[in-house]
Amino acid sequence: MVYLRITLGILLGLLSGGMVNGSFIHLGSKVFPYPSNFSMDVFYTLPLKYYLFPFLAHALGTLSGCLVYLRISAKQAIWPVYVIGTSFFGGGVLVGTMINAPLWFDCVDLILAYFPMAWLSTRSKLAKTSPL
Repeated sequence: MVYLRITLGILLGLLSGGMVNGSFIHLGSKVFPYPSNFSMDVFYTLPLKYYLFPFLAHALGTLSGCLVYLRISAKQAIWPVYVIGTSFFGGGVLVGTMINAPLWFDCVDLILAYFPMAWLSTRSKLAKTSPL
């Protein structure tokens, strides 16, 4: 039963974190619409405000995915939190190679949005509550 809870927690954590990530990316494109005839090849030329929602998407997607795992698994094992964080980190590296963002953003994003959020999730009160 423990392994089932851990496996289900990881899968639902990845799914819910991905949904939060995608929602913030979509919201960001509505709050700060891209200029007409915009190409991702020139993403690095955009003003600073266009980097806010991608960072929030990555950080909050990872955090929410880890919290979902912790809620489902009843904190029976902490290592899967870092599996989720590593999965999102891998996606961040992949996106960082595909989108021509400035190096400073890639560094800030990869350093602050994934593993710190996974660690932060283990410190939350939600993680310490009883299982569903």
